[in-house]
Amino acid sequence: MKATMEKLASLFEIVCLAVAVSGLGTQTHAQEGSRFQLTSSTFADGATMPISTIHNHIVNNVNVCSIDGSPGGNQSPELSWTNAPVGTQTFAVVAYDTTAAFTHWGMYNIPPTTTELPANAGVPGSSYGTQVVNDNFAAAEYDGPCPPAHVAPDAHHYVFTVYALDTQLKLPGSKNFPPIGETLYQALISDGMRRHILGTAKITGLYSTTPGK
Repeated sequence: MKATMEKLASLFEIVCLAVAVSGLGTQTHAQEGSRFQLTSSTFADGATMPISTIHNHIVNNVNVCSIDGSPGGNQSPELSWTNAPVGTQTFAVVAYDTTAAFTHWGMYNIPPTTTELPANAGVPGSSYGTQVVNDNFAAAEYDGPCPPAHVAPDAHHYVFTVYALDTQLKLPGSKNFPPIGETLYQALISDGMRRHILGTAKITGLYSTTPGK
C-alpha cells in the first residue's frame, strides 16, 4: 500500500511538472507575440537590400553604387511595426550603416497612429514625419547604400530602428543649420530623453558593391 502511494505521488509530481513546463512555453510564445517588432516587405532581416533601395552615384555613365552599374531606385524600404508600447506619442526611424558609421536616414515625430511607412516615404518634404539631414549626402531625405567596392569588410550592415517615444522631439537647428543625423542621435541617447523611449524594434539589411559578396 505504501509503495503504491509513493508511486502515485511520484506520478502526480511528473504530471504537475509537465503542466508547468507546458504553461511556461505558452507564456513565452505569448510574450514573443506581443513584442514590439519591425518587418519589411522590401527585404528580410539579414538579407541583401534590393536595387530599389540603393543610391545612384554616376561616374562615367555608370552607377558605382551597384555591382553591375545598373541604376538604383534610391527609395526607402517599406517598414511595418506591430505591438507598439502603450503610451506611444510619436515614432522615430533611423537607418544607420553600422559598418561605416553613417546615418542614411532619420525621421522623427511620426504620428502615434502610424504602423507603416510605405516604400519611398523618405522623399524630400515627406508627409510622414520630419527628416534630418543625413550624413552621407547632406540632404533631409533617405539616401541608400553605396559602399565602396573591394574594401573590407565588403558587406555593410544597414540597421533600421524604430523608436517608440512618449513625447515629441524638439531638435535644435535653424534654416541654415538644420538638424543632422548626429543631432537626432544625441537627442535619443541623452539622459533626459532615454526615459522617454518606451521601446525599440530593428531590422538589418546587407549590401555590397563587390561581386560575389
